Amino acid sequence: MAGELTQSVLKRIIRQVGLECSAQGQSLSETLVAFMVKAVVLDPRNDFNMDRSLTEKDIQDLIQLCVTRLLDTTNPSLSTIKMQVYFDMNYANRDELLSEQERVLEGKVAPVVRAVTESGPHTREEMENMYQKIVAYVLLRSGLGSPTDIEAVREVTAALQSIFPQTEMITFISLSKKDKEQQLKDLAMLVTGIRLYNKQCQRGGSCIDDLPEILSEAIPSATRTLDERLNSCQLLAHQYTALLEAMQEDPQSFSQLRFLKLKEALFNVRQYEAFLCILQSNAITSAQEVESLDARFEAAMMLLKNTVQDKTSVESREVFPLFMELSKLWAGFQDEMLLLSFLTNMADNLQQFLEIQSQLFPEEMLTSLLEGVTVKSDEERIKETMETRVNVSDFTNQEWLFPETTENFDQLLIQYRGFCAHSIGVKGIILPGNPAIGILKHKEKYYVFSSKEDAYIFAKDPDKFIQLNIEKAKKYAELIQLLELHHQFEYLVPHAQVRKASTGSTKPPQKRESGTQTDTHILPPTIVRSYEWNEWELRRKAIKLANLRRMLTHSMQTDLSHMRRENCTQVYLPKEAGTQTKRDNSSNVPKPQVFLRGLRGGSSPTTHMVAVDLTRPLDET
Repeated sequence: MAGELTQSVLKRIIRQVGLECSAQGQSLSETLVAFMVKAVVLDPRNDFNMDRSLTEKDIQDLIQLCVTRLLDTTNPSLSTIKMQVYFDMNYANRDELLSEQERVLEGKVAPVVRAVTESGPHTREEMENMYQKIVAYVLLRSGLGSPTDIEAVREVTAALQSIFPQTEMITFISLSKKDKEQQLKDLAMLVTGIRLYNKQCQRGGSCIDDLPEILSEAIPSATRTLDERLNSCQLLAHQYTALLEAMQEDPQSFSQLRFLKLKEALFNVRQYEAFLCILQSNAITSAQEVESLDARFEAAMMLLKNTVQDKTSVESREVFPLFMELSKLWAGFQDEMLLLSFLTNMADNLQQFLEIQSQLFPEEMLTSLLEGVTVKSDEERIKETMETRVNVSDFTNQEWLFPETTENFDQLLIQYRGFCAHSIGVKGIILPGNPAIGILKHKEKYYVFSSKEDAYIFAKDPDKFIQLNIEKAKKYAELIQLLELHHQFEYLVPHAQVRKASTGSTKPPQKRESGTQTDTHILPPTIVRSYEWNEWELRRKAIKLANLRRMLTHSMQTDLSHMRRENCTQVYLPKEAGTQTKRDNSSNVPKPQVFLRGLRGGSSPTTHMVAVDLTRPLDET
């Protein structure tokens, strides 16, 4: 595909098709046009050779075919593709939608946050202006009233002064920007909790809507509407399926159906059914979340009432966490309101893509066609085949999975959105598959079938029938999204767009303006001022240093200058220290008294010396 349709040629074709459609009064999105261009090239009936580059004549023929298909408002296939593009461009799951809402809210309060955190008021008037900006921030952040509503402003101001009087503005100003932003969020949550408590006690809050009550009525109503539309489109799908089966069994009796786009109409209602099931699942999730939030909100409010009661003053560490918990729960109610509004709008806007059904098949016409035809629902078809099962011993090289032998059987990712893998390519009909017959595991993918016979035929040569399904999707491009065949048609993507395989068609890349700012440098600068990149400058410094080695420094001193230098010396005073032992002890020994006799000699020529020890014994001392 990349060889015959380069990006420049594709852009030119898309632009030309869009211009010609606009000239005919049809303003179409670039995504829809790009998808149709590649779908037309993909269709083998249009005879575009994908092995060679497109000539100028081929390009003009391609443009005319695309314009013709895009202007054919009587074709259910075009309505289905439009529905798929609309859903993929506008639908977002809970996390994505709430994340986008948080981003929008941050953008709304960003100017007020900057005005509060970046200014440094000095006069009393400037302090009061900043305090009013904090009040406006709390109103915007909580979503409980408008800054232009005098009553709401008074309530917020009174609640804010009870927890953050103007005397604390000096302390607030001394905080860092990050700490200011965090304190603003905390103040907004506390004020919201106080206002909700006052509303519960009937001491204000008239401008606050009762979201739990609104949701308790709106969600069941939305769910009923979705159920009614889902039942209506399922009935149409069952009737179309019955007519297609009757036409295949007796072509002569239903020869008039050949000229009606019955298959395209079936694909249209099946796609509409798939999208409604997604919205219905989200509505059920919202109902469960609202029920949980309602119970937790009532419990938190009761705990707060028991804590406050009729006390004139309560410690902040006791009630502040309760006020913040109320604020968080109320934010959950606001999120559910947003999600419910989004789901309702999506369901209403999808309805337009089903209007072609009443044009092609009015109720009187459909009733006459169904005379003598047995219409079976999906549940009835599955119930009929519940007792039939594939015999594993009939297959030697195929792996079959059954509920009682497979762990997490219900969580297996079934191909073709759970439709019969055999009837798509062979019959051109979408029939619900019955996993109880057996799930065929082929090349790490799982396939279900509408009957035991279809399962046996498919299992003989799975690759052949998989290819037939792909060929059928080439003729009917809406099947790519309906049957989740994106991995088979990776190149069927509008140019310059990134596609997520899990979401089908592509969404345009999200763009937004952003900016960053730092208060101060976190780390000290590490610039080396002495660094030189110029080699010649380094040489000059080296020569200078070499010359300094041969230089002498001379100095002289005069009588007038030798006393001008002031010198000072600082010393530490001697440290007084002393030591002390645990006990004093002493000893006294006798003085040695030893006398030598005969040192002077005598008449004898030999001297005889005698030592006399007169030292007193120790025990006598």
